[in-house]
Amino acid sequence: MIETGEILQTMRMIQEENFDIRTITLGINLLDCSDPVPSRCAERVYDKICRVARDLVATGEHIETEFGIPIVNKRISVTPVSLICQGDPIPIARALDRAARETGVNFLGGYTALAQKGLTLADERLIASIPEVMAETELLCASVNVASTRAGINMNAVREMGEIILETARRTADRDGLGCAKLVVFANAVEDNPFMAGAFCGVGEPECAINVGVSGPGVVKVALEQVRGEPFDIVAETIKRTAFKITRVGQLVAREASQRLGIPFGIVDLSLAPTPARGDSVAHILTEMGLEMAGAPGTTAALALLNDAVKKGGVMASNHVGGLSGAFIPVSEDIGMIEAAAKGALTLEKLEAMTCVCSVGLDMIAIPGDTPAAAISGIIADEAAIGMVNQKTTAVRVIPAPGKKAGDRVEFGGLLGFAPVMPVNPYGNDAFIARGGRIPAPLHSLRN
Repeated sequence: MIETGEILQTMRMIQEENFDIRTITLGINLLDCSDPVPSRCAERVYDKICRVARDLVATGEHIETEFGIPIVNKRISVTPVSLICQGDPIPIARALDRAARETGVNFLGGYTALAQKGLTLADERLIASIPEVMAETELLCASVNVASTRAGINMNAVREMGEIILETARRTADRDGLGCAKLVVFANAVEDNPFMAGAFCGVGEPECAINVGVSGPGVVKVALEQVRGEPFDIVAETIKRTAFKITRVGQLVAREASQRLGIPFGIVDLSLAPTPARGDSVAHILTEMGLEMAGAPGTTAALALLNDAVKKGGVMASNHVGGLSGAFIPVSEDIGMIEAAAKGALTLEKLEAMTCVCSVGLDMIAIPGDTPAAAISGIIADEAAIGMVNQKTTAVRVIPAPGKKAGDRVEFGGLLGFAPVMPVNPYGNDAFIARGGRIPAPLHSLRN
C-alpha cells in the first residue's frame, strides 16, 4: 500500500526537486520473427512490435495524467538483431525505426551484437552496418557487447568498434557526430536494462516485459542539504532512505503499466540518471558532500558511497530491482559534469577511475574528431577490463566530434545536452590494438 505521507513526499519531489520516471521500456522477444529472407524478417519484426506495443505510449500518458508523475520517455527494447538476422540486417533496421515511429516511442534499442567471445557472420554483418544504420535512422539505438567476466575481452571486436565509431561520427558530421550518441560498447551487458542506448531484450527474458527506469538526482541533492557537516554514516543513511522513496514510485508505475497492458512486470532500474537541467545533476550530489567540483580529490570515494547507498535503499523498495541500478555519470547529460569538464576538473582518466564504482562507464563524452581509431579502441579496452575484472557492467559511449578539437563545444539538444570536447592522451597504442585475439578471463571467473 502507498501511504498518504509517501504521496505528499512524492508530490514535493516532483514539483520542487526534478523527480521523474525516466522511462517505461517494453521488452519484446523477436526470436520467432527470424526468416532466411531479410525482407520477410523485417515485416515480421514490424508487425510484432506494432501489435505488442500499440498501447504503450497511450498507457504511459494515462498513468502520467492520473498519478501526476512525469514519465519522460516510453521506449522499446528488442532481441539482439544479430540473433534473428540471417542475411542483410539493414532492412530489419529500417523496419525497427519505422515501428518506433508508428508506436510513438522515443527510442528503440536492440540493434545489438553479443560478441564477447567471438563474432558470428550475423554479428559481422550487423557491426559493419552500424555507421550506415545510425546515419539513416532516427530512433534506433545500437550496442555491441565486447567483453564479459566469463569470456574475457574480444580484442578483435574492440579494434573494429574503434573504426566503427569513427565512421559513424563521419556519417553524421552535420550533427556533431550524433550517430555515436545512439551507439554504446559494453562489457557485461545486462538483459533487462531499460535505458538507452544500450537497452535490449536478452534471450533469458520472457516473451515481453515492462521495465521501468527511475531518476532523481535532484531529490538526493535536496535531501543531503539537510545533513550538511554530518558524518558519512548520516550521509549514506539519508541517500538510502531517499532511494527507497524514489524506487517506491517506480514500483507503482511499473505495476500500473503491467496491469493495464496485460504484460508481465520485469524490473525497476533505480539509476540516478541526470539531465542538463540545473538541479538534476549527479555531480552536484558529489559537491553537496563537500567537494568543490566533481573531479576533485575524493570524488571516487563520494561516488562509491552514493552508488552503494542507492542500491541498498532501492532493493528494500522493490522485489525486482535490475538493469544497471546505480549513478550515471554522462558528461553531456549532467550540467555539473559539463561544468567540471569545461574547467578541467574532470578528465578522461578521472572519469575512468570513477567508473570503477558506478554505473555504467564513460558515457556521452565528446572527444576530438581526429582521434585515431586505435585510441578509441584503447579507451574501450580499458573500460572493458574494469568491467571484466570487477564483475560489473561498464560501457563506452564517446562521440568523436568531426572538425572539433579539445576545448570546443558540441550541441546535441534535449536530454542529450551539450559538452566540451575533452582531450585524449596523445601517445600511440597502434601496436597494442593491432594484436587482436582475446584477453583471457580473470581467474575468479571460474566459479562453477
